[in-house]
Amino acid sequence: MTSKRLFIRQSIIAGIAIATLALTAACAPESKSAQNTSEPAVIEEKPLFAPLRGTEVQKGEATNPSLAVKIDNHESARPHIGLNSTDLVFEELVEGGYTRYAAVWQSSIPELIGPVRSIRPMDPDIVSPLGGVIVYSGGQQQFVDLMKAAPVENLVFDQDQTHFYRDNARIAPHNVILRAQEAIADYSELPAPEQQFEYSSDGASSTAATVGTPASLVSMRFSNIRFPSWEWDEASGLYQRNQEDTPDIDAEGNRITATNVIVLRVPVEMGEVPKTVLEGSGEATFITNGKAVAGTWQKAGRDESLVFNDSEGNVIKLAPGNSWVELVPAAEGTVSVQ
Repeated sequence: MTSKRLFIRQSIIAGIAIATLALTAACAPESKSAQNTSEPAVIEEKPLFAPLRGTEVQKGEATNPSLAVKIDNHESARPHIGLNSTDLVFEELVEGGYTRYAAVWQSSIPELIGPVRSIRPMDPDIVSPLGGVIVYSGGQQQFVDLMKAAPVENLVFDQDQTHFYRDNARIAPHNVILRAQEAIADYSELPAPEQQFEYSSDGASSTAATVGTPASLVSMRFSNIRFPSWEWDEASGLYQRNQEDTPDIDAEGNRITATNVIVLRVPVEMGEVPKTVLEGSGEATFITNGKAVAGTWQKAGRDESLVFNDSEGNVIKLAPGNSWVELVPAAEGTVSVQ
């Protein structure tokens, strides 16, 4: 074969190879990076938290409104029903030296709650920031009017007994029981409350745990007949409640417990019906994870949330879990942390 013909043949073979490579490249699938350029990025969903507990919940959980209930704390009202599943409890001084609770459920609603008692003048200041529903058995008309003027739905035993019954095993008036799950179902259109306090990721990283001092026992005196206390239980990581030096046991036989105990020193206008003044500021103690730290509380008005800070002005972070807020009279009451 002549060199000229050989050259032509080699040129033809080379051209076929180049064409084949070009065709292969054109038909090859796009690279992974090229394929993904037009696809939306996968966005990782942020965790969701119960607004009044700071505990993580699944999507669709803890979306119901809050349910605040006035709970009797007379000896004849004990043991309490549903009190150990609260998100928040506010203990307040009422007439005769007794205390009463404004207890709040949201992340979990028990079947029954009680005993339910009447409203008091400070309750609009406590529950207004939460929205939702307030449940009580009645009260002086001036206090009922204050409550009905607040931005919450009122469910009152004296006016609508649909979701209530009297427990005949208890003595009246300490025997009004709320069918709580039935009641909250009537208000499903209401939104969940806004988050009220700041929370850490766990108990060990809460403000009290990181900068506080050991607190094995927290004792309070509202009056000569009401002096509750909280004992730290290392095994459970919770504070256990005493009523006048006696373990506080609920209707199911369980000790009342709290993740956070918040003690606010508050002005109380003494009269026929004492009124806790929850507007302004004052001293506070925050007890979590076996330790306590001093700070302050502030509240700008009825509809505003409580704000908690340490002595340097930093926001207090509570541990995820339920909280009891003890509204101890600044003048007449006492607080001791051991």
